[in-house]
Amino acid sequence: MQSTDGPLLIDSDPQFAFLKDLGLNADNKGVFNGSWCGSGEIVTSVCPFNGKPIARVQQGTKEEYNTAVENSIEAWHDWAKIPGPKRGEIVRQIGDALREKKTELGKLLSVEVGKILPEGEGEIQEFVDVCDYAVGLSRMFGGNVFPSERPGHALLEQWNPIGLVGVITAFNFPIAVYGWNTSLSLACGNTVLWKGAPSTPLVSVAITKIMTETLIKNGISPAVCTMVNGGADIGEAMSHDNRIPLLSFTGSTEVGNKVGTAVQKRFGRSLLELGGNNAIIVMEDADLDMVVPAVLFASVGTTGQRCTTTRRLIVHESVHNQVLERLKKAYQQVRIGNPLEADTLYGPMHSQMGIDLYDKAVADAQAQGAKLEYGGKRIDRDGFYVEPTIMSGLKHDADIVHTETFAPILYILKTKSLEEAISWNNEVKQGLSSSLFTQNLERIFQWMGPHGSDCGVVNVNIPTSGAEIGGAFGGEKHTGGGRESGSDAWKQYMRRSTCTINYSKELPLAQGIKFE
Repeated sequence: MQSTDGPLLIDSDPQFAFLKDLGLNADNKGVFNGSWCGSGEIVTSVCPFNGKPIARVQQGTKEEYNTAVENSIEAWHDWAKIPGPKRGEIVRQIGDALREKKTELGKLLSVEVGKILPEGEGEIQEFVDVCDYAVGLSRMFGGNVFPSERPGHALLEQWNPIGLVGVITAFNFPIAVYGWNTSLSLACGNTVLWKGAPSTPLVSVAITKIMTETLIKNGISPAVCTMVNGGADIGEAMSHDNRIPLLSFTGSTEVGNKVGTAVQKRFGRSLLELGGNNAIIVMEDADLDMVVPAVLFASVGTTGQRCTTTRRLIVHESVHNQVLERLKKAYQQVRIGNPLEADTLYGPMHSQMGIDLYDKAVADAQAQGAKLEYGGKRIDRDGFYVEPTIMSGLKHDADIVHTETFAPILYILKTKSLEEAISWNNEVKQGLSSSLFTQNLERIFQWMGPHGSDCGVVNVNIPTSGAEIGGAFGGEKHTGGGRESGSDAWKQYMRRSTCTINYSKELPLAQGIKFE
């Protein structure tokens, strides 16, 4: 365990001076309900690449949470009255404000989450892109006009905002996932209450400061975007709160199950983005020059801490050994180091908890018959570093293969056919992302069809990670069934009314019923 003793780095280390440009200081208030406050537990944000404290954040209490909810609901009444295109203009300005701070926010993700700089800035860009998407959406929310069977009647659909949307995000994508939900929610006419991960409080504070400055500049109540940093008690309160008609939760399947059950009991809506035990299938006709870099990024990127990380590599037996050897050479070339340094490809795990999960998974895999092909150990340096790891020799249905470990561990499996590989892809409980590498057109359409992958994201000749915002993102089975970002995901943030208007002087009933 790394020591967290010593001075706060935000005050003592020149490389973190940029944090002050984001409105952060040594001691931050972690609640925004129209104004900044916080009188709960004080948590210390820890830097993953050296294990030292960055800054303190005072979290919120249940009372402050309730005030945040009340203020956000009050702000909704005015926000929902603003025409959609004008709401879209505010969202556009939020995107521009984030764009201006892209470099600083990207560095913040390196410092607090542990991401390398390109991935950190890429996450900010994703929020900006979704803002752009929401701007266009604000002028074209869909609806339908149906032919009525009754003369002098109009039958149509009306979409309206639902009110306050709760958003609970995880540590690994604290900005992008919040951006998916918030951009669409605001454009739809909702207000948002955000609870970020307890280990990434500075991200929540910095993003909220940027967004509320834009709201205030436009004469909009800043309580449109409220935020409460807190622990499980705040998340539990959101799950049971009838004042939050929709709760979006991103995290583990275990916790997501509890959240979804609690929300369902009160007849609310939940949008769940949970775990993924993702596979890449490599057939004998695959272009291995594409396979190797794709697998490398999907298995090693973000230090294996993406929900879309490739954890199972299912390779046709005729090219299995060749793929394995090329991957091992590629792993040897991964530049490990401080994520703030431009040439680093692989940074630290987010926390000591990740290292403990990594150690246990490696030991369990070996106990179940795995051969360690590469890595498998902690790296002796400050911070939370482990080696990217490849393991072979396991059965496709081994317990550890069916266990999602949020760490950079790749299990390589040998298959005889596409049908067998598809069955292995589908046999795990999660159904998030999947990829097939082949040049065969028939196999491609089989993979995308009813007897192909059962995942929400089905790729061909690209990695399992790195989804674009234009398509809806999410997965099936224990992944939760939620859909965020593009396509028609906006519908989850609105309520639909089927409206019938009688503009005649008669009162005919449907189905020709006579009631006279």
